[in-house]
Amino acid sequence: MTRHKRRKIKGTVRCIASLLVPVTVAASVRGYTVLKNALTGEYSYTVESTGKASAHRREDEAEIISRIQRENELLSGADILSEGYGYIDESDEEREYQRLPNPLDMRADAPGEKPYPSEWGNGGEIVRMTYGKYSGNSFFDLENGGQVNNKTDIPNEELQKESGYYPNFTVEKTDEPLVLLYHTHTTESFEPFVRDSFDPSFNYRTTDDTKNVVMVGNAIQAELEAQGIGVIHALDIHDYPSYNGSYSRSRETILPILEKYPSIKVVLDIHRDAIASENCAYQPFIEEDGREAAQIMIISGCDDGTLGMPTYMQNFHFACTLQSKLETDHEGFTRPVLFDYRHYNQDLTNGSLLIEVGSHGNTLEQVQYAGQLFGRSLGELLNSMKR
Repeated sequence: MTRHKRRKIKGTVRCIASLLVPVTVAASVRGYTVLKNALTGEYSYTVESTGKASAHRREDEAEIISRIQRENELLSGADILSEGYGYIDESDEEREYQRLPNPLDMRADAPGEKPYPSEWGNGGEIVRMTYGKYSGNSFFDLENGGQVNNKTDIPNEELQKESGYYPNFTVEKTDEPLVLLYHTHTTESFEPFVRDSFDPSFNYRTTDDTKNVVMVGNAIQAELEAQGIGVIHALDIHDYPSYNGSYSRSRETILPILEKYPSIKVVLDIHRDAIASENCAYQPFIEEDGREAAQIMIISGCDDGTLGMPTYMQNFHFACTLQSKLETDHEGFTRPVLFDYRHYNQDLTNGSLLIEVGSHGNTLEQVQYAGQLFGRSLGELLNSMKR
């Protein structure tokens, strides 16, 4: 269901409600409260069912997909990567997103030892596409929108039940930081702009933080802070010059922050994916309000008994709630939550997740806008949880 249709339905409901208010008030205060909550969407993440439909796919997608040699693996979800490339309730009022500079125009004060390219060659093909609804035995739908890709031995039926639980943390009204953003693979980078081919000599890593995932984190931070959510954004580089050991180094960065700010409940490791086959790089995106945004994927790790994450299911509860919120706000924005045997430092809080914002084939503007969409929805979710 599109946002326009949802608004139209809400408007109709409000008109009907305005005629019923005298009756409702006379009936009971509780009846009024239920009606109010239904109109404001207070229960939208827990009890209401959101209509689901496949994301809009471009008219030329059939032609594009015919060029994907590993079509079955990509569309069934068997080939979902995460390894890097190279090494307050919603209202119907429209609020402007924060005005951010175009990342192509931004210049880093210190671009570091591996600057972003200023000239580009050609080579492999960039495939523009939109992931729709997934099928296969490993996938199941979330009641309030979105899907989960279950790569574990836990039955889908059990995870389906777990997906309906609230996040396992409370949100206090405080000026202290609530969210920690960091980047294990800090140098992960993107395409400069929409084009037909990519430069195979560039491994999509740069120490220029206006052109890597730090820029995406800045976009998320801007939207969160605009809603009064306190954010700590760790800018440390953990994957250059050595890629190996990145997760150990990022852990060393975030542990002192969590100790200093016990108010932090949500810890997000912001990455970008690397979706490719043969000589193709994929650019998964949606159109939202006349702009293109990269599709994102949430990764929630599972413990097989050897990873030291006994409370992994609590992260999964948060992942599912966030996934449904994102899909309710921007249908088709997400790929399914990847639930797999992965650690990713998700033992540190029960609100720890890894977020893949686009892929190396996505453009700087697409991932910046995706960061804004993500940050706005996350902020609204957290504000709705405040007590």
